[in-house]
Amino acid sequence: MTREEMLVELGKRTGESDGDVLASYLDEAGQAIIERAYPFRDDVTEVPVRYQRKQIEIATYLLNKRGAEGETKHDENGTNRTYESASVPNSMLYGIMPFASIPNPVREEENENP
Repeated sequence: MTREEMLVELGKRTGESDGDVLASYLDEAGQAIIERAYPFRDDVTEVPVRYQRKQIEIATYLLNKRGAEGETKHDENGTNRTYESASVPNSMLYGIMPFASIPNPVREEENENP
């Protein structure tokens, strides 16, 4: 899915039409996924394809609670709202598997100059 397609899908889900706002929330969601999937690497900048739908889902969540960040409980006219956290809740990051690898040890023979 291209970035443009993701922005269109996010706009459809939220009703937001400002492309800059959509891009900002999509980037924030992507960063949350990258930090979860690659906790020990700083060089990853692209969300893996398998998590793109999750990225749209998280961005939708963030956009829909805009203006109520950090709210833990809200009751009004029979409407009850409670948010798990001020950021992306852990339940939305469920299923994103952290990637870790062990570097190959360098053998002493490989370090010697011929």
